[in-house]
Amino acid sequence: MLITERKLLERFNAAFNRHDVPAMMALMTDDCVFENTYPPPEGERFTGQAAVGRFWQDFFAASPQAKIYIEELFTAGERGAQTWRYTWVDEHGQAGHVRGVDVFHFRDGKIAAKFSYVKG
Repeated sequence: MLITERKLLERFNAAFNRHDVPAMMALMTDDCVFENTYPPPEGERFTGQAAVGRFWQDFFAASPQAKIYIEELFTAGERGAQTWRYTWVDEHGQAGHVRGVDVFHFRDGKIAAKFSYVKG
């Protein structure tokens, strides 16, 4: 049974906040694409389960208190988008945050692409 694209993103975001990389990757296609917000101006691009999964493992290892708070989420057919507030605590105990947006492409009930953009 295929889940709705909205439910797919809700599950992906919940897995992100648990830092559950296997659960995140189970929701993405084998040939998935992720474009990070860093480094500017284009962000780094990762392609395929192994590369995207490795990025998330390294990301959570470097930012163990990372959380994402979804401000707005919508889907329309094979596309979706969400605005978010990402929070972290740095190595000196200082809290920080940034706001941004993700643009998604869906295929066969999974996330085929996640393109992330940040304000500032």
